[in-house]
Amino acid sequence: MPLRHLTPQDRELFRRYGRGPTVPVPDPLLHHAVARHAATTPHAVAAEHQGAHVTYGELDRYAGALAARLVREGVRPGDHVGLFVRRSIPMLVGLLGILKAGAAYVPQDIGLAPPAQLTHVIRTARTRVVLTVAEHAHRVPLPDGHLLLALDEPQPYAPAPRPRVTGDDGAYVLFTSGTTGRPNGVKVTHRNVANLLLTEPGGLGIRPGDRVAQLLNIAFDMAAWEILGCLAHGGTLVIRGKDIAAAARTADVLIATPTVLCGLDPAACPRVRTVAVAGEPCPRPLADRWARQAAFHNCCGPTETTIVNTMSRHDPAAPLLTIGGPTPNNTVYVLDADRRPLPIGEPGEMWAGGDCVSAGYLGDDTLNAERYAPDPFLGGGRRMFRTRDLGRWTPGGELEHLGRTDDQVKVRGFRVELDSVSSVLETAAGCTRAVTLKRDARTLVSFVCPADVDPGTARRAVADALPYYCVPEQILPLAFLPETDRGKVDKQALLGMLEQRLAVAR
Repeated sequence: MPLRHLTPQDRELFRRYGRGPTVPVPDPLLHHAVARHAATTPHAVAAEHQGAHVTYGELDRYAGALAARLVREGVRPGDHVGLFVRRSIPMLVGLLGILKAGAAYVPQDIGLAPPAQLTHVIRTARTRVVLTVAEHAHRVPLPDGHLLLALDEPQPYAPAPRPRVTGDDGAYVLFTSGTTGRPNGVKVTHRNVANLLLTEPGGLGIRPGDRVAQLLNIAFDMAAWEILGCLAHGGTLVIRGKDIAAAARTADVLIATPTVLCGLDPAACPRVRTVAVAGEPCPRPLADRWARQAAFHNCCGPTETTIVNTMSRHDPAAPLLTIGGPTPNNTVYVLDADRRPLPIGEPGEMWAGGDCVSAGYLGDDTLNAERYAPDPFLGGGRRMFRTRDLGRWTPGGELEHLGRTDDQVKVRGFRVELDSVSSVLETAAGCTRAVTLKRDARTLVSFVCPADVDPGTARRAVADALPYYCVPEQILPLAFLPETDRGKVDKQALLGMLEQRLAVAR
């Protein structure tokens, strides 16, 4: 019995806190939900982009014609089709057309992804067919025997095919950012995605007519939350151009990383009633500011657990900003190094179970064996995933996020959690955002926003709260933090900035 070592009370709380509600998901195929909106409200606007719009009826018709073309070209259920595009209405046609053909889409931002990455994606995901638009066709490194189709070339009308697809078939293949090595392709099923987007709170209360901003890179899994979460509920997707704030100003719902949200002013977004953040730790001041205006959900979960698998609606009066508990039909376990459950309140590594657990990495059995394991708590052949997030249960059954296992570093021989240092800095007067990095074996350096934060005050805040070896040697105030193409803090750029400053000083 995997819980034998716990006290009876901790066994009970382990089961109660770690298991999300059981909720039925009647149809796990999200494109069916979109098609139902097209049938009932064909003239409703599905998406807007730079002055153009597409209705649900038009979107369904274009996607059906594309799906018929893909099937004629030999695309079958289980196949992967490349979707190498920029944010646009053709992006939506391609995404839905691939799903209607029974295949899984493999998204990449054709304007940002370097040729070597696109080559790796095509080879790893075996995308014999790639969709793009004519303007970007020359950027696709297409191997011999592969087919490139332009989404902005009209397809002749044809009835949409009806392939036999189940919830266990792939919906998309997401490649991790590759910041810690080679990007890995993660296969996510229809059941995985529908379990978050078609239940609450993951559905974010989106209803027909609601405006959902589409701010993120399509290669980032949170973009699937924006796009499919909106269209499956009959909303209007507001696809941004270069101006993120312009799209956010007219939206009811925002889904973003904290870094992207930091660039938006709640006062300039009067319609926004629901916000969800994930992808990196959220600063408490940012959560408080937005939670005073909207339902603010702080969420957590890697790509491998299907966008997010824990959510918490934040109250500015709460003593802690937590990541809540498991979403419906999912589980979270806080385990020690031997994968044994820890007592409530003790920190450990979070493992995820339930319907969120994705189908695994493409072509990497070694990594699959390292990160996925049989779930001894659910049993029945279920699997759980090692998130590499650290956390602990509060007495009330909420998860406190304690950083990443790869954010634990050794400084002067002591173990330091970088996110803990940043959290303390964010309590200093005027500081809204902080990032702490290890420069060498003896030195931490922190970057804080905005640019008028006093480094001395910020440093004293850390010295008053944490041991001496946690105090950054340097604190650099910045007007803004550099971003990766996925809207997260670019830590390599920060270290490069630091080295440039030190070189000038020498």
